[in-house]
Amino acid sequence: MLAGSRDVAPAGDRAVQRWETCGRAWIAVLRHVWAAGEAGMEDHGPIIEGPPILFEIASLSWEDPILREYGDGARMSRWAQDRPRRTMDSELGERLRDLNGVHQLHWVADLLRSRPWTTSAWISLTVPGEDAEAVPSLAALSFRIRDYRLIMTAMFRSQNVYRGYLAYVPLRGIQLEVADDLGLPPGPLRVFIDVPHIEVADANGVATVLAAMPEPNAA
Repeated sequence: MLAGSRDVAPAGDRAVQRWETCGRAWIAVLRHVWAAGEAGMEDHGPIIEGPPILFEIASLSWEDPILREYGDGARMSRWAQDRPRRTMDSELGERLRDLNGVHQLHWVADLLRSRPWTTSAWISLTVPGEDAEAVPSLAALSFRIRDYRLIMTAMFRSQNVYRGYLAYVPLRGIQLEVADDLGLPPGPLRVFIDVPHIEVADANGVATVLAAMPEPNAA
């Protein structure tokens, strides 16, 4: 584990990795695919495909020192400066706020306001029968209130984890939007990726990042 991780899951919840920052989570997911991945194929070409992974991130920011050092500075700058009020790209934003005429974030907040214990506050970002090319990699979001905090889970059907952090920080914006609507503080962001992968074309870049962030010895 990386120094600073919060891998303190109680018995029965060992499958969930917990990380204090987005940067540390990103490195851990890269290492997960790099160590356990196998040769595979995706729509864009050959990949290294890892096993499914579930993890939580406590703190997310574009100012994360690991992201600033090893992430794509130009892309992060565009998100942080050019789109300060946007939480996802325009297509996903439309699916969140106007899917078949429903503003899904308002629907979730209203449901949790009336039934704060519910586990039914789920948002689908897919449309049954739509063209396969249009299916987003982020398939669904789940919201629940626990310990007076709003916890959000993002479910990806597939993700190129070399650029995964470019999705995680904007997802925090969605979580904050719903939390603010409810007057609650945000809890951790939980992420599930069914097919985490690295494109073979990015393998050298991943190797460079992991070499610069060696895994510490186990405690």
